[in-house]
Amino acid sequence: MESKEQVKQENPENKVTELPANAYKELAPGEEYNPILPADKPATEITGYSLVMGVIMAIIFSAATAYSGLKIGQVFEAAIPIAIIAVGVSAALRKKNALGQNVIIQSIGSSSGVVVAGAIFTIPGLYILQAKYPEIEVNFWQIFFASLLGGILGILFLIPFRKYFVKDMHGKLPFPEATATTEILMTGEKGGNKAKLLVVSGVIGGLFDFCFAQFRLWSEVITSKIIPAGAVLADKYKMVFKFNVSSLIFSFGYLVGLRYALIIVCGSLLSWLVLVPLVNEIGVLGAVAGGGINPFEAMSAEMIFNSYVRNIGIGAIAMAGIIGIIKSSDSIKTAFSMATGKKVATGSHEQTTKRTDRDLKMSVVAIFLLFALLAVFTFLLVGVEITPTQSVVALIAIGVISFLFTTVAANAIAIVGSNPVSGMTLMTLILVSVILVGVGVGGPKGMVSALIIGGIVCTALSMAGGFVTDLKIGYWIGSTPAKQQSYKFIGTLVSAATVGAVIYILNEAYGFVLSPENPNPMVAPQANAMAAIIEPLMAGSGVSWMMLAVGAVIAILVNWLGVSPLAFALGMFIPIQLNTPLIVGGLLNHMINKKGKDPKLTNARHQRAILISSGFIAGAALFGVIGALIIFITGNSNALNFGLWNDPDGVGAQIAALVAFTALVIYFVWESKRAKVE
Repeated sequence: MESKEQVKQENPENKVTELPANAYKELAPGEEYNPILPADKPATEITGYSLVMGVIMAIIFSAATAYSGLKIGQVFEAAIPIAIIAVGVSAALRKKNALGQNVIIQSIGSSSGVVVAGAIFTIPGLYILQAKYPEIEVNFWQIFFASLLGGILGILFLIPFRKYFVKDMHGKLPFPEATATTEILMTGEKGGNKAKLLVVSGVIGGLFDFCFAQFRLWSEVITSKIIPAGAVLADKYKMVFKFNVSSLIFSFGYLVGLRYALIIVCGSLLSWLVLVPLVNEIGVLGAVAGGGINPFEAMSAEMIFNSYVRNIGIGAIAMAGIIGIIKSSDSIKTAFSMATGKKVATGSHEQTTKRTDRDLKMSVVAIFLLFALLAVFTFLLVGVEITPTQSVVALIAIGVISFLFTTVAANAIAIVGSNPVSGMTLMTLILVSVILVGVGVGGPKGMVSALIIGGIVCTALSMAGGFVTDLKIGYWIGSTPAKQQSYKFIGTLVSAATVGAVIYILNEAYGFVLSPENPNPMVAPQANAMAAIIEPLMAGSGVSWMMLAVGAVIAILVNWLGVSPLAFALGMFIPIQLNTPLIVGGLLNHMINKKGKDPKLTNARHQRAILISSGFIAGAALFGVIGALIIFITGNSNALNFGLWNDPDGVGAQIAALVAFTALVIYFVWESKRAKVE
C-alpha cells in the first residue's frame, strides 16, 4: 500500500526496497527522513565478510586506479564499481542483511580512489625532480606516510561537518555520485525489473563511452572549430566552445539538476568565452600600443586557459571555501555538540542520540587528531629532515589549510560529484612554498618539503570529498556513522600501503622521466605540473597573485548576488568540455519533472530517470576500469582502435559524436517515459 511519506514495494521477506519519497527532496518544517534501516533498531554492518571484502576491494582498486592515473592521467571513481561488485557478490552468496554490510564494503574499498588521487597528484613529482637534482632521495616510507597521514586528517576534519552536510543540507545539495552509488546498492534489495534496468543502462552507458575511448568510433569532444566561423574565432580571438559526449558527465547533470548545472556552466562560459579572449585582446592592444607582437598569438585558447585563466578559478575556489566556512559556522557548532554522542535536550525531556546520528565522540576525535598532528610533526622532522622550527611552521600550514579546504572538498562533491583537489593542491603548494622560503627552506630540500606537504594536504582533501559521499550514502540507507568513521581508517591504511608500493614499483619499472633507461615513462601529468610549479616558487617567482585575487573578488560578487560561489568557481576552473554536458542533463531533469496532470506519474518518471543515470555512470566507470586494464596488459592505448578515422578528433569524428550523443539522449528520454505508477 502506498503512503504519503514513503513508497514501499515489499518483497516476500518484507524488506523495504525503495528509498523514501523525500530522499532527494528538501524536508518541510517538522518533517523527518526515515532511512531504509530503522534508526531505532540494530543494523548488521560490521561482519568478517564485510571487513575482508572491503580490504580486498581497497587493495585491488588502489593498484588499478594508481596505474591508470599515472599512465593516462585519469583516476576512475572506485566507489561505483565497488558497489556493483558488493551487490553482485552478496546476491551470489545469498547473504542475509546484505545492505548494511555492502555500505561498509563500499566505504572501506572506496578509500582506494581518494588516497590514490591524493598521492599521484604530488608524490611522483619527487621522482621527476630527482632526475634534475640527484641529491633528492625518495623512498617508500615517504609515500606511505604522506598518504596515510593525509587520509587520517581528512577523516578527522570531516567528522564534525557530517551532520551539516548530510542531514542539515538534506535535499539542498544534490550529491550526484552518492545518489548513483545508493541506487546501485538498493538494486540488491529491489531485484526484478529495476535491477534489470540498471544493468541494461550500465551496459549501454559503458559501451557508449568504450566506443569513443577504445574503439575510436567517434570523437570524445565536439568543438566549435568544426565550422569555419568557429575555427576563425578560435584562431584569431581564442574563443572556443567544447562539449564532451560522455554518458557519465551528462548523467551527472541529471542528478545535479538544472539550477546547479546552469551556475557551473555560466562559470565555465565566463572563463572560456570572456576571460580567455580578454587575455588575448590585452596582448593585441599591448602589441598595437608598443609596436611589438602579441605574446598570446601563438598560444591556443587551451594554453591561455591553463597558463592564466585557470589561476583565476583557483582564487575563486579558495575564496568560496572561506565563504562556505563563514556561512556554515553556526551549523558546525551544532555538529560539534552532536558529535559528542551525549544526550541532547528535547523540550522538557532528554533523549539518547539515535543510532543513525551517532558519530565518534568528539573527545576521541580530538585525541586522534592530536596524535595525527604529532605524527605529521615527527614525519616532517625525521622523514623530510627539516628543523623543529620549520616543522612547526609546516605543521601549522598543513592543519590550517586542510581544515579550511575540507568544506570546499565536501561541498564540491555534494554539488557536482567532482573534487577540485588539483586546484586546491596548487594553491597549497603556492602558499606552502612562500611560507617555507620565508623560514629558510629552499632549493632541493624545499622542493621535497613542499611536495610532501602538498601530498599530505592533497590526500586529506581528497579523503574529505570522498568520505562525505560515503556518509551521505549511509544517511540515506541508515548506517551508523560511528562505524563508517571507525572502519574508514582501515581502508586508508591498506590503500596508503598499496599506493606506496605501486608508485615505488612503477618508478622502478617505467620511471616518470624520459631517459635511455626509461624510454616509455609513466605520464603522471598532474605530478609533472606540480613539479614544474615548485621550482620557480622556491626561487620566489612564478605566482600571479593578481590572477588569484581577481578570482577571489569574482567569488565575493557572485555570492553577493545570491549564487553559489563554489559551483560558479568550479565552472571557472574545470575545462569547459567537462561542464557543458551538465546542461543537457539539467534540462532533461527540468523537462521530466515539469508538473503534469498526474504527479505520481511525473515522480515515477523522475525515479526511473535517476536509475538510468545511475546505470550510465556505473557502466562508464566499470568500462573505464576495463579500458585501463587493456592498456595495462597490452601497453598500447590504441590496442582496440578500429582506425575508422584518419583524424580521431577531426570533423567527421565529431559529427559522428553528435549523432551518437543525440541517439543516447533520445534513448534516455524514451526509457524514462516508460515509467508506470506502481
